Amino acid sequence: MLRIVSLCLIAMLGGGPAPASTAADPPPRNGEALIRQMHDRYEGKWYRTLTFIQKTTLPNGTVETWYEALTAPGLLRIDVAPLDSMNTLIFRNDSIYDFRGGNLDRSAPVVHPLLVLGFDVYLQPVAETLRKLRGLKFDLSKLHETTWQGRPTYVVGAAAGDSTSPQFWIDKERLYFVRSLEPSQKNPATMLDTRFEKYRRMGDGWLELEVVFLAGGEVKMREEYIEPRIGMELDAALYDTRKWTPPTWIGRAAASGAD
Repeated sequence: MLRIVSLCLIAMLGGGPAPASTAADPPPRNGEALIRQMHDRYEGKWYRTLTFIQKTTLPNGTVETWYEALTAPGLLRIDVAPLDSMNTLIFRNDSIYDFRGGNLDRSAPVVHPLLVLGFDVYLQPVAETLRKLRGLKFDLSKLHETTWQGRPTYVVGAAAGDSTSPQFWIDKERLYFVRSLEPSQKNPATMLDTRFEKYRRMGDGWLELEVVFLAGGEVKMREEYIEPRIGMELDAALYDTRKWTPPTWIGRAAASGAD
């Protein structure tokens, strides 16, 4: 099941007030300028570490519990309950590593677009983000404005009226990722639609509390975050792809309580 979930993920792929948009921000001319604004708005302010428990509803209706630890930029670990199964996914160095029973079952190169657009964009050099987005086939020369869930939104990668080109949507005021659309690699006629929803402030940044994956307009997977915490010191060994190590952060988070 873990292998199926990881492939599905790749394919369909609080604190005080956060800074608001200011009059000093000029309207971006293209996607590159928007990425630079996103980075500059939160530079030195966005959290680097994040942990949470995730209720994951899979395509067949099965509900699993995942424990996730993020160290941005570029590091994400997912442990699937029960923890003694030692089934773990690690994203590192633009690759995914799939541990089953504590042993590395497989690895593959992959740039995780949700990591790039949801978190890394605020913490890594702008040039690195742009390189990865271009590699994901987003046309950064195209940008238009629309409204999403009642809020003004930028769309990068497509002209107005184009719902089939790879594109990502960014909240105009708060400059966080809200949606992406891209054709399925298996069936280009099927559009994959990923949505970050139910945002809350976390320190001087933001965090979505729900992620919804749709294919062809139907919900295929839903992720709901529980007990999110930022700023926890996370051991680098968590992301060691040479050997499986236990997710020691889980016990410490439970002992200290959630933010």
